[in-house]
Amino acid sequence: MKTSYRLLLLLSFLFLMINCARTGRPDGGPKDEEAPLFVTANPPYESTNFDEVEIRIEFDEYVTLKDLNKQLVVSPPMKNPPLITPQGTPSDFIDIEIIDTLKANTTYILNFGNAVQDNNEGNQLENFKYVFSTGSYIDSLTTFGTIKDAELLETPRSVNVLMYRIDSTFNDSIIYKRKPDYVTSTLDTTNYNFTNLRKGNYLLLALKEPLNDYIFNSKTDKIGFYKDTIQLPKDSIIPNSIVLFNEEQPYEFARGKETAKGKIEFGFYGDAKDMKINLLSDVPEDFKSIAKFDSKKDTLNYWYTPIERDSLNFIVANNDVLDTITVRLRKKNIDSLIIESSIRNILNLRDTFYINSNTPIVTIDSTKINLFDKDTLAVKYKIIPSIKENKIAFVFDKKPEDKYKFSFLPKAFTDIYEVANDSLAYYFVTNELEDYGRITLNVNNINSKNVIIELLSGQNQDEIVERRFINSSAQLVFDLLEPIKYTVRAIIDENGNNKWDTGNYLKKQQPEVILYNEAINNYALRANYFVEEIFIIN
Repeated sequence: MKTSYRLLLLLSFLFLMINCARTGRPDGGPKDEEAPLFVTANPPYESTNFDEVEIRIEFDEYVTLKDLNKQLVVSPPMKNPPLITPQGTPSDFIDIEIIDTLKANTTYILNFGNAVQDNNEGNQLENFKYVFSTGSYIDSLTTFGTIKDAELLETPRSVNVLMYRIDSTFNDSIIYKRKPDYVTSTLDTTNYNFTNLRKGNYLLLALKEPLNDYIFNSKTDKIGFYKDTIQLPKDSIIPNSIVLFNEEQPYEFARGKETAKGKIEFGFYGDAKDMKINLLSDVPEDFKSIAKFDSKKDTLNYWYTPIERDSLNFIVANNDVLDTITVRLRKKNIDSLIIESSIRNILNLRDTFYINSNTPIVTIDSTKINLFDKDTLAVKYKIIPSIKENKIAFVFDKKPEDKYKFSFLPKAFTDIYEVANDSLAYYFVTNELEDYGRITLNVNNINSKNVIIELLSGQNQDEIVERRFINSSAQLVFDLLEPIKYTVRAIIDENGNNKWDTGNYLKKQQPEVILYNEAINNYALRANYFVEEIFIIN
C-alpha cells in the first residue's frame, strides 16, 4: 500500500515538472499577439560620430530573422554588406559586424523590414531599423509616395526605390554605374518611405530587379522615374506614383544555329520586326525557304529545302544593322510533320478553327478537306493561311448547338520538306446562345483622345480577347463571351500609332498611360448575363 502511494506521488511530481518545463503559453491561455520589443543597442540607436565595427541590438524576448536577404535594406548601400548573426537560431539579440569602410558625415539606416519576429508566434517587429551617423548629427528629412506598374493590374511587391544626389558629379548615366545615395523598398506594399535624408536636390527612381544590386540593367530590370527633381525639404510628399516599365531593347543579333536538318534558328535581342535573312551561298534553282518569328522566344525560324552542304552563309539585316554569319550544317534528320487542332471539344461562337503545324505548310489541297454538320450536310468554309505563324484558319458560319466534323484526307497538307499528312478527323460542337454573356462598355472619352480599348482574360488577365480603337465617346459591345473572368483596360495612344509605347529613362520618356476599368476588373461573367458599365477617359 505504501509502495503504491509513493509511486503515485512520484508520478504526480514528474507530471508537474514536465508541465512546468514546457515553453509557450499554457493550454487555454491567450495567444501572444505582441511583437517583440527593441530594448537597447550598443552603440545606442542614433549614435553620432560612429566609428565602431560591431553593434549589438537586444530585445525583450527570443527572436528569429526571417527572409533577411530579402527584407534587409542598407541605406546608403554598402559595397560589402554587414554580417548579421545569429541566423537560423533563436536569440534575444542581433550582432551586426560592419565590414565596409563607412562614408564620412553620413547617416546610415539598417532597415530590417519585417525580418525580426518573435520565436513562438512569429509576430513581426514591423519596419524595424537601426540608425547611426558617422558625422556630428542625424539627418532627419523624409519623403514618401507610391509605385504602380505601367501594364500590370497588380503592382509587383519588393520594388527598390533609389535617390541620387544631384551635385557636380551627377549625370543621367550614373544609374548604370554607381549605387544610389539612399535606398528603400516597398516590401509587401506599393508604398515607399524614405527617412533620415539630407537637404538637397535628388533624382528619384524605382527598380524591380532580380539581383538587388541597385544598378540599372535595362535587359533585366523594370525602371520607373519621377520626372521632376526632388527638392528637400520641400518635397516631403511625392504626389504622383512612380510608374514601372520595361524599356524596349535595341536590336542585337545573337547567333544562328541549326536545330534540325533544313531548319536554322536566328536568335536576337530587342526590336527585330524588320529583321530579314538573306542567303549568300549558291543553292539549286528549286531551293525554297520560309522565315517566321517564333511567338514564344526571340527567334526567327528559317526553314529551307535540305541540301548537302557543310555550311550556309547569310546576311542578317535589321534596318541599318547587318551581320554576316556562317551556319555549320551537321544535323541528319528533318522534323517530322506534326499537325494539331486549336479545338478540343467545343468551338466557341466567337472563335476560329485553326490547324497548327510545326513546319511550314506550302501546299493545301482543298479537294481533300471536308466539313460536315450534325445532319452530315457539307458546310462551306474559307481557308486563310497565317503569314506570321505556322497555322491555317478555316472560317465558316457557325450555328449554335450544332455538331461538326472536319476531315482531312492524306496529302491535304504538304510541308516545305514535301512531307504530307495522314488521315485526320476532328469532331467538335458549339454551345447555345444562353451559354454566353455580354459586356457593354459606355466609354466617355472626354477629350476625344486616341484610345485603344482591350478586353483581357486568361490566368494572368493578359490574353487579349478583343481590341477596339476609338477617338471619341462610344458604346462598345463585346458579345458571345465565355463565362470566365475579364479585365478591361484603355491605352491612351498619344502618338496615334495604334499600339502601347513603353518609356525610356535616358530620353525622359514616360510610358503611355494605361487605365483599368475598376467595375469590370477580374469580373467573373456568368452565362446568359449582360453587364453594362461606364468607362470615363479623362
